[in-house]
Amino acid sequence: MKFDSPAGPNPADAGRVLGRPTPRIDGPLKVSGRAPYAYERHDVAPDPLVGYPVGAAIARGRIRSMDTEEAKQAPGVRAVITALDMEALPTSPMNVATLFGGAEVQHYHQAVAVVVAETFEQARDAAHLIRTDYEVDEAAEFDLAAAWERVKDAEIEPGATVGDFDAAFAAAAATLDRTYTTPPESHQMMEPHATIARWQGGRLTVWTSNQMIEWNRQALAATFGIDPDDVRVDSPYVGGGFGSKLFLRADAVLAALGARETGRAVKLMLPRPLLANNTTHRAGTIQRLRIGTDDAGRITAIEHVNASNTLPGGGGETATAPTRIFYAGENRRIVERPIELGLPESNAMRAPGEASGLMALEIAMDEMAEAIGMDPVRFRVFNDIQHDPEDPDTPFSQRRFVECLERGAQEFGWADRPSRPGSRREGEWLIGMGVAGGYRGAPVMASGARVRLRPDGTLRVETDMTDIGTGSYTIIAQTAAEMIGLPLEAVEVSLGDSAHPVSAGSGGQWGAASSTAGVYAACVKLREEIASRLGKPNEALGFSDGAVRVGAETTPLSEIAADGEIVAEDTVEFGGAVEEHVVGAFAAHFAEVGVNVFTGETRIRRMLAVCDAGRILNPITARSQVIGAMTMGAGAALSEALEVDPRRGFFANHDLAGYEVAVHADIPAQEVIFLEGEDALGSPLKAKGVGELGLCGVAAAIANAAHNATGIRVRDYPVTMDRMLDRLPPV
Repeated sequence: MKFDSPAGPNPADAGRVLGRPTPRIDGPLKVSGRAPYAYERHDVAPDPLVGYPVGAAIARGRIRSMDTEEAKQAPGVRAVITALDMEALPTSPMNVATLFGGAEVQHYHQAVAVVVAETFEQARDAAHLIRTDYEVDEAAEFDLAAAWERVKDAEIEPGATVGDFDAAFAAAAATLDRTYTTPPESHQMMEPHATIARWQGGRLTVWTSNQMIEWNRQALAATFGIDPDDVRVDSPYVGGGFGSKLFLRADAVLAALGARETGRAVKLMLPRPLLANNTTHRAGTIQRLRIGTDDAGRITAIEHVNASNTLPGGGGETATAPTRIFYAGENRRIVERPIELGLPESNAMRAPGEASGLMALEIAMDEMAEAIGMDPVRFRVFNDIQHDPEDPDTPFSQRRFVECLERGAQEFGWADRPSRPGSRREGEWLIGMGVAGGYRGAPVMASGARVRLRPDGTLRVETDMTDIGTGSYTIIAQTAAEMIGLPLEAVEVSLGDSAHPVSAGSGGQWGAASSTAGVYAACVKLREEIASRLGKPNEALGFSDGAVRVGAETTPLSEIAADGEIVAEDTVEFGGAVEEHVVGAFAAHFAEVGVNVFTGETRIRRMLAVCDAGRILNPITARSQVIGAMTMGAGAALSEALEVDPRRGFFANHDLAGYEVAVHADIPAQEVIFLEGEDALGSPLKAKGVGELGLCGVAAAIANAAHNATGIRVRDYPVTMDRMLDRLPPV
């Protein structure tokens, strides 16, 4: 199916199942512990061996030698494989860092060996017996701030500018020139990276935790030099990823190496302390923003320059992404400066680019509003735009950002916001409110599915789409139930298996809209096949209550499939009008905080998100996505930061004891409002993603609220007590 024009009325509009608040159909399995996550798939490979990884103890350099004799003689050990046993394994286009092999060390905790033993304890103990001698690269650099000083005034490429920024900024009635920083951040999902691997002849099967099944299958094939058809990837349940499981990681490679060496299945999980340095992280950023306005407050000039850390071949954190599209300003300069450092690989983390970029842009918007004496909500409304600001000929498919702001201001009680920072106090707490805009593109990807109508009248849906805790099982089941006229309990959904049709996978906020569109396409095929078997025109058929109706005639689906299951498969592809518009999702985030006058501690009192994301396929799972993202934004605002050891080049706080994520006590009240409506260019179901939108702008809303409470403007995240304490007003 080709989706290249606005969606018109279609069977998904009925609203009997789709769009209804529906609890997750996989929920009982997860809360009861019966959902089989990757490390627990003992049914697929009984009595597996266990692998344990060894991470490099230096950040940059070479391995001189590795003494493994003592490890090999340890009890229960079946194999010891080191990086010196092979050349560096090939990497797929999706991977930046070498995952294993060769003497070169690119980053701290890079996998340099794996020990395979009968038990976890035996493998772990033996791994500690390996003695490695390193040659350290003393010239390696780990300090982003020092690197920024060297490049901040470098020549800017001509293509970075639209209009004449320099002239417009010089002529502006009011200007702002500020620099903001965001720290490196870690995904720290609940389930670590884990894999069970088994070879049968030349065929490799991995039961793993991964967001993108087809990407992972292709990457494994490239890494091991085999045909992709000889790789099977199975990942039906993923305990969170946030982008760290988009690509092939060391867990799958090491498990596969161990399985190939021993001839037995091997399971391996990356220990929590290895995740921050061995896998990926959100790069730290240094962002300079310059904004100029005319006398009325209209933005006439905007510049955003961003520096972020990356390994060679990476792109860093593209924090300028939202600035390219969000607000008016005909004279613009957008510059990305990825800086190669010896830190571990930086890569996608929930809302890559927008999350960090809006942490800076949305404080800058507040500071600009303050400079010209305009209410922050009003300033954003005034600078709304209905087309791509860099290309006036490209409109938004739908943009209801102003409605998000105005609805949020009304619901949140914005009129009661302290007009003067530091003017509202309750006991030892200064109280303030903040706002920020949220934007995230709503891309879609080709996505396929297969549906099987069985003789008992039930339906099975097969697609390699993943569910990373987002509700994919449920919205896919709802889509199929709506299209074929079945109750939800009559639909079985099988996900995460590379034997199924290739779907979009989970990432980039494309998963829900794309995967349900693929199921829609397969169901359209099934409806056409049923119409053909009945000898009736497709448009004359009605599907409901497990039956097909043509006028007064009713035929149960079980009767139609009585002679054997009916199988239909299709893939939706996007183009045409979809590519001729900017398709995005918008939000307005509001926060109220209290800041302690004695300690500088910031506590969130309440939060609100108002979202414009087209048709909401399931209000329960969509709300869960947004409040989860809001919680992540609270952590980014107030506590989360990977601390770089600038001498040794590693993240020192690489576990949950030192990396402080938000907890229940940090989030007392959250509300989410979805604007009713549909985006006909979002997908055939007129939907867009919300999974990353809920994070975009949250941290800035909290930081802006802290400024409103105290008058202190913190431009370096996170907004911790030490950045407040010596600047608090007199008690």
